[in-house]
Amino acid sequence: MIKDSDIKALIQSAIAVKEKSYSPYSHFQVGAALMTNSGKVYTGTNIENASYPVGICAERSAFAAAISNGERDFSALAIVGSSENKELRFCTPCGMCRQTAAEFCSSDFPIILAKSEEEYEIHTIGELLPVTFRL
Repeated sequence: MIKDSDIKALIQSAIAVKEKSYSPYSHFQVGAALMTNSGKVYTGTNIENASYPVGICAERSAFAAAISNGERDFSALAIVGSSENKELRFCTPCGMCRQTAAEFCSSDFPIILAKSEEEYEIHTIGELLPVTFRL
């Protein structure tokens, strides 16, 4: 079970990194904050490319940062998104990001979809991706 203070810290981190998004095509900024079991937080933002499939989502960006630093044990992920008007809205992970989370996390891994520190929903990766691809 994730603590309220950790939820708020993850949401704050996701909101802060969202501002670093490179999204000149969709104008939709996404920020993600991934907490390890040791309490360290890795962030990621979406990075678009003129060749659309080449971009990377915020969630996978955060996982890539953590994994590149040797992390493999995660406790929670927070995601925020906003369009041109900057109003935060719930932003669910895409299928590739869901599969990435499922690769490294158990089905009860919490994913926090947030509009603010006060307005958020918590789902598990098992709820968001009930049938996971496994080898």
